[in-house]
Amino acid sequence: MVKPSAKRMIVTYLVKKYKASVEQSVSIVNMSRSSWYYKSRLNDSEIVTKLEEMVENYPNRGFENYYHRIRREGIKWAWCRILRVYREMGLVRRTKKRFYLPDAQRKPLQQVERHNETWSMDFMSDALIDGRTFRILNVMDDYNRECLLSQGSISFPAKRVINYLEQLKEEVGLPNYIRTDNGPEFTSNDYKDWCKINNVTPVYAEPGKPTQNGYIERLNRTFREDVLDAFMFTSIHQFNIISEKWQDDYNDYHPHQSLKYKSPREFAARVFNSFNNEKSKSDFSSLKCEKHQYL
Repeated sequence: MVKPSAKRMIVTYLVKKYKASVEQSVSIVNMSRSSWYYKSRLNDSEIVTKLEEMVENYPNRGFENYYHRIRREGIKWAWCRILRVYREMGLVRRTKKRFYLPDAQRKPLQQVERHNETWSMDFMSDALIDGRTFRILNVMDDYNRECLLSQGSISFPAKRVINYLEQLKEEVGLPNYIRTDNGPEFTSNDYKDWCKINNVTPVYAEPGKPTQNGYIERLNRTFREDVLDAFMFTSIHQFNIISEKWQDDYNDYHPHQSLKYKSPREFAARVFNSFNNEKSKSDFSSLKCEKHQYL
């Protein structure tokens, strides 16, 4: 199906190249004269500029992510208008076909009800320009999907993992549970002893079942697309600088579908404010009850 914009281009070509009249040209392409003379009142240049900026900064994201980031900036462009420009710019990403196993028994992760109840922790690996491999330790809070830590090092023995957990203990406290795979760093006696001392229960995913640690696996995928696949690193120091910048952007601005397109910190702040409002209402109700007792 030929779009009206394409038909206008054909009519313009016929008029200029063959000196045909407008009436003859529009009849050839089956277009009305009113459509030919119509001039759009909308100027989409600002939307184009904003989408180009989004694509440059977040090349592996899609329309929903861009749309909610634009809305978070306070811009009130209509969803359908942004989608139209997005498609006209040819930014629609081809999605891979999903293969489903009908006989598979899926056990969804239990939804965490509060902050610092359960953390997820996992390793990733990559290489510097000189060929040296390094590892990345990612830690997240399952409640609001906040990335608590994303640090790289040439090696990650259990004692270094414990040092980072002690650092998080000082900054945000510790959870009741930490979910990991069965890597040697997480099954070592040093790690288990630390968990016992700090009243943290280690939870291990079954071998060969990464979906049991699905929250951190989804974070790893986003991290690989945004950082590991987007940059080449000359040193661990350079990687950690980029990783910290990404962590702040992710926690403050990345819209999560599971959080109703709120960022991790935005979701946590909204829940906290809602809790305080409910508490103030209950306190006010108790005061009214006490007042009626004296009347």
